[in-house]
Amino acid sequence: MSENKTPKKSPFSIYWIYGFIAIAIIGFQFFMSSSGSNKVELESTFFELAKQEFVTDVTLINGIRVDFVLNEDGMKFIETSGEERFREMNESLKSSNNRMGSSKKFSVEIIDKGDFNLQARQLNAELKAEGKKPFALKKDVEHDYFGEILRFFLPIIILIAIFMFVMRKMSGGAGGGAGGQIFNIGKSKAKLYENGKTTNITFDDVAGLEGAKEEVEEIVEFLKNSKKYTDLGAKIPKGALLVGPPGTGKTLLAKAVAGEAKVPFFSLAGSDFVEMFVGVGASRVRDLFKQAKEKAPSIIFIDEIDAIGRARGKNNGLGSNDERENTLNQLLTEMDGFGTNSGVIILAATNRADVLDSALTRAGRFDRQIYVDMPDLNERREIFAVHLKPLKLEENIDIEFLAKQTPGFSGADIANLCNEAALIAARKNKKHVEKQDFLDAVDRIVGGLEKKNKIITPQEKKSIAYHEAGHATISWILEHANPLVKVTIVPRGRSLGAAWYLPEERSITTTEQILDDICSALGGRAAELITFGKISTGALSDLEKVTKQAYAMVSVYGLNNKIGNISYYDPQGSQFTKPYSDETARIIDAEVSILIEKQYARAIEILTENQDKLALLAEKLLEKEVIFKEDLIAIFGERTWDEKIIVEEAQVAEKETTDTEEVKDDTLASESEDSTTLEKDDKEGLEKADGDDNA
Repeated sequence: MSENKTPKKSPFSIYWIYGFIAIAIIGFQFFMSSSGSNKVELESTFFELAKQEFVTDVTLINGIRVDFVLNEDGMKFIETSGEERFREMNESLKSSNNRMGSSKKFSVEIIDKGDFNLQARQLNAELKAEGKKPFALKKDVEHDYFGEILRFFLPIIILIAIFMFVMRKMSGGAGGGAGGQIFNIGKSKAKLYENGKTTNITFDDVAGLEGAKEEVEEIVEFLKNSKKYTDLGAKIPKGALLVGPPGTGKTLLAKAVAGEAKVPFFSLAGSDFVEMFVGVGASRVRDLFKQAKEKAPSIIFIDEIDAIGRARGKNNGLGSNDERENTLNQLLTEMDGFGTNSGVIILAATNRADVLDSALTRAGRFDRQIYVDMPDLNERREIFAVHLKPLKLEENIDIEFLAKQTPGFSGADIANLCNEAALIAARKNKKHVEKQDFLDAVDRIVGGLEKKNKIITPQEKKSIAYHEAGHATISWILEHANPLVKVTIVPRGRSLGAAWYLPEERSITTTEQILDDICSALGGRAAELITFGKISTGALSDLEKVTKQAYAMVSVYGLNNKIGNISYYDPQGSQFTKPYSDETARIIDAEVSILIEKQYARAIEILTENQDKLALLAEKLLEKEVIFKEDLIAIFGERTWDEKIIVEEAQVAEKETTDTEEVKDDTLASESEDSTTLEKDDKEGLEKADGDDNA
């Protein structure tokens, strides 16, 4: 049975050739320099040997070197001499004879040509005067053709080598690749996933998001079984735009498509089209669609498409030749232009759908806009089931409880929560992740890191305790306030204390509910005022919250009688133009101020009526630092509003059960009637058959 083995990467590299060439040049130079003759260190040694008539064939080479040969007497002299320099000459001679055969030739480097010639003439004159035979000094010129060529071409070779090295580094390695070389800068940077082999995400890994998953699955099904749709005349959607808040699973859905669809899948980000060179973005769009058409049917996924898809004409100061607009224009043409674009589906994701160009989001380009919203209770339960699988949990972990404790959490938040709980359990040297670890992880994510060593004076701590007790008291008494989970005065993140609520998951919000939320948020400052007779800066986050809520009530949701049923909501978020006059702005500001001050006075009134219970709660908070719902029940008693909600939920559940039973009874009755009719027909048939037989 043959197995597909990954081919081993060849150890050979082009840099090995460069190394071999360098070694060969160095070796050749060394060989050439050492192959001619034996070296003599000093000129004085030569003159001493010449004075004793030991030298012959003396030649001045290029005015820088003197070559000479020792005669037989000279050879015997260096062999028997006791001086160090002559022994070195003898050893050098023996070494050269071993390498290259018999050789009596020596050479000496001269320092000054003129001085050498002068000393040579003086020595010959002395030899003549003594009746000895002077040596003849010949002159010769040697040409080192290889060295000259090397000296000429070596700088050029070095420059070319540096240029090639820099270009390879710019291309991202020796392999280069599409878009790697500087001349391929207009090539697409999309990653290609063939037949889902390079991603292990499937639709089973995408929990919740049932509606969005159904829409995307249909696109995958069309690619797998297109005949079922084309037989009815249906056409595949050209594009699907995934829209939703960050962390809700848009990119995860695209990964699942790449894993499920058995077609080429091109993935890249919107910023991959952006480059400092003019025209590169449009060129990359053309190259991307060219590759996708060659591999059709195929899917292109562009993440964060708002990087190139912003509405045109918003930046008039940059001129009409804006590079981003050119890229967008090319994308619009490729998606639905004059040319054909069959077999290529575009998926894109963004959390800024409001800033996209209307030409991009129209039908025919992005035929479907799939909204990926924050998960509800049931979807959070499914997401928890996925992310809890790899964790070592204690027995009987209640996923329903965890889902209820995390309203407003996205899929990414839940994944982070599970990981944070495991880290907390490991930090405490536990063998399993427990329920309390998940609650601590929620506190860590929502409130921030606990600051145990923060310096707080006793008076500040008391003020914080009454502040948080004020929030808890108001939220417990008001009907529409969110149910309280716990209150703490342990500093976390930027906050010195916090009241934790479990907000009800609402599809719509009434005026009364918003007003109760504002009153509850102002309860902290009101508690400081009636207890200490002064207020502090501790209510900053509360004031930010109520200001946003109040302005939304008046100018966005149309919940103010004086402004009326008008919404000044600006989806583009323009900060330079207001859709109302200065007079209307003054009215809005006045109504917001009246609304907030009215709820502040309401909070003071409620806390004044319950000041003794407020003090009890604050003292218990100072004692324990963290109190829970049970402590509030002990002080205030059960919340009647909670009992009312429980009764209403029970009534709804009972009504659903009754309706189900009625439907079941109707079905049984219908089946009974059908069976009676059948029995009657059978009986009539039998009687008729008997009559026929009698006849």
